[in-house]
Amino acid sequence: MTAQPATQVIRAEQGAITPSTPAVERAAQTLAAGGLVAFPTETVYGLGVDATNAAAVARLYDAKGRPSFNPLIAHVAETAAARPLARFNQAAERLALAFWPGPMTLVLSKLANCPVAELATAGLDTIAVRVPSHPIARAILIALGRPVVAPSANRSGHVSPTTAQHVLADLRGRIELIVDGGPTPMGLESTIVACLDRPVLLRPGALPRADIERLLPLTEAPYSAAPPAHVDEIPIAPGALASHYAPQARLRLNARRVEAHEALLAFGPMPVAGAEQAAAALNLSLRGDLIEAAANLFSHLRALDASGAATIAVMPVPRAGLGEAINDRLQRAAAPRP
Repeated sequence: MTAQPATQVIRAEQGAITPSTPAVERAAQTLAAGGLVAFPTETVYGLGVDATNAAAVARLYDAKGRPSFNPLIAHVAETAAARPLARFNQAAERLALAFWPGPMTLVLSKLANCPVAELATAGLDTIAVRVPSHPIARAILIALGRPVVAPSANRSGHVSPTTAQHVLADLRGRIELIVDGGPTPMGLESTIVACLDRPVLLRPGALPRADIERLLPLTEAPYSAAPPAHVDEIPIAPGALASHYAPQARLRLNARRVEAHEALLAFGPMPVAGAEQAAAALNLSLRGDLIEAAANLFSHLRALDASGAATIAVMPVPRAGLGEAINDRLQRAAAPRP
């Protein structure tokens, strides 16, 4: 039996973060040695390994219990570091210039000499690439000097983590190191856009669709030329499985009333019938702020799941702006389990 790693949590001190910051140096050393390191990005905590190390990538899949056909996002420190990985067409160039560093992932045609392990791209001829803006993530990438694949730092299908404590709850004893940089500022995964022909929105996320469409129009997923035909069978991008981000409790969406013994995930100031009998209740944003709701989504789902309620009743959330991504995550969490 393989010995499980002892998971250490190291706090990144306040102030300027550089590649020589002790927590960053430790993370880069662990990654270089084939270890698994969780660290904050501006979206959620990522679980990182050296993207060029196939054995480390295999350990990551095992630690997450992640379907091996679900590809990973390669994170790099700057756009120049992405060019040896993928082919940038005109749309990709415009998007990268406008939104990197930031919460946008581009799915691009993979170059023949791309150094990222084949396992990380799930055998596809495409690769998902992102340049994060979080200072800890960027410093780790600079210190390592290689791309890092970093899906959300949680067990596959569980609620994505927005604090180091969330990571520890899911992955203690499965990874070597957690860099604690405090809560992630956005709390919602990156927006994924495929730039293989025309730009296609594969996953709504922390970068609103409207911001992108001010620059160029988007087509809906699934991308028609993707091999294979159905994005939920073998997706061309991370986060495209139908049942994803799921707590143990069943989710009942667009609830106008709370039944006895249900937990309540509320939104906005309006009361909901039966709220007084809820087993537990949390509000994504009492004032109806979608940015606040996005930041609270995963932590509130985790907290309500921990209440032991068999069902979480979810009040309607508007689909405008970040509401599109919030509803996408809720629908995936409510999807039938495989």
